[in-house]
Amino acid sequence: MADAKQQDAAGRILRVGVIGCGEISQVAHIPNINFLAHRFRTTYLCDISDQSLRHCAQRVQGGTPKTTSSAEQLCSSPDVDVVLIANADAYHVEHGILALKNDKYCLIEKPAALSFRDIDRLIEAEKTSKGKVFVGTMRRYATTFLDAVQEVGGMEKITYARVRDIIGLNTTFVDQSGTFPQKFSDFSEADSQDRLRREDDILNQALSEEFGVVVTPGSKRMLRVLGGLGTHDLSAMREIIGMPQSVAGAVLTFPGIFGVLFQYPGFPVTYESGLNGIPQFDAHIEVYSATKIVRVEFDSPYVKGLPVTVTVRETLGEGGFQERKMRKTYEDPYTLEMLDFYDCVVHGKTPKSSAEDARKDVQLFEMIMKAGFKAA
Repeated sequence: MADAKQQDAAGRILRVGVIGCGEISQVAHIPNINFLAHRFRTTYLCDISDQSLRHCAQRVQGGTPKTTSSAEQLCSSPDVDVVLIANADAYHVEHGILALKNDKYCLIEKPAALSFRDIDRLIEAEKTSKGKVFVGTMRRYATTFLDAVQEVGGMEKITYARVRDIIGLNTTFVDQSGTFPQKFSDFSEADSQDRLRREDDILNQALSEEFGVVVTPGSKRMLRVLGGLGTHDLSAMREIIGMPQSVAGAVLTFPGIFGVLFQYPGFPVTYESGLNGIPQFDAHIEVYSATKIVRVEFDSPYVKGLPVTVTVRETLGEGGFQERKMRKTYEDPYTLEMLDFYDCVVHGKTPKSSAEDARKDVQLFEMIMKAGFKAA
C-alpha cells in the first residue's frame, strides 16, 4: 500500500500559482515549469501589471493560466497546489503567510526576509499550516555543490576558506539568455507608494530596531545587497562550512566591491562581493586544508545549462599533487531546485532551505552590518 501511494505521489503534476511576473519569472521560473511539464503546470499568475500578466500568460505552456492582481485570490484558489513567490522582496513574507494560511507549500525567492520580526512571522505561520516554506537559494541544490560539501566534510581540519561573488551587471547575462524578458510600468502610484512604505518599514525594523545600526541611504542599500546577491553566498557558505563565530571586520563599500572577514573556530574566511563592469561571473567557494583544496565554481543562472564545477586538489606522497574536476550533470541549479521542491511537496518533507534555515541568514546580515556601520 505504501509503495502504491509513493508511485501515485511521484506521478502527480503540481499546479503552480506564480506571484510576480517580472524578470526572474520570465527568465527562469516560467520556462523551467514549462520544461518540467511532467511535474508542474502553471495555472495561475498574479501581478499588479496587466501587461505583465498578458505577456507571461502567453509564455505558459499546457493551457492558459488564470490571472489576477490579488495574491489572496491566487493563494486560496483550488486550482493552485503550490505557490511560487517571485515579486518584490517587500511582499515575500506577506504572501508566504497567505500561502501557508491556505495550507500550501511556497517557494519564496531570496531573501525570505531581512529582519527577525518578519522571518519569525513566517516560522510562526508554518506551525499551524500543512504547507512549508522553501527558500529559493538554488546554488545549494546544484549536484556539484553537494559533491563539494561531501569533499569538505572529509577534510581533517579546515585552515582557510574564501567566498567570492564579483559579477558583471545582470543585464549582460539576461540579455543573452534567449528568453527576451519584458519590463512593464502599468502599475498605479498607490502600488508604488505601498511598496516604498513597506521597504522603509522593513529596513528601519532590521537596521534600527534589531541590529542597532544607524539608518542611512548607505546602510539601507547594503542590507538590500546582502539580502539579494549576498543570500546566495552566505547561505551556501553556511552549508559547506557552517556558521561563523563572529565578524572580525567589514569594509562595506557599495556600489563597488565589499569585503568581510569571518572568524571560524581556528581559521579565517574572507567574503568578497559586488559588481563591476567586466561581463563575467566570478562566483566560487574555495576551502583549504593542509593537504586538500576544494573549489566549487558557479556561473550565471540566467543562461541555462552553464556549468557548476568542483575542483579538488590533493597532495601526493612524493611531493606533487593531483587535481580532479567534476561535473556530474548538465541540469542547472534552478531545475534541480524545482525537482527538490517537488519532492518536498509530494512527500511532505521539510526543505533544507526552510524558513528556520533562512533565519541564520538574517543573523549573518546582523553580524556584517554591525561590523561595517556605526551603532545607532
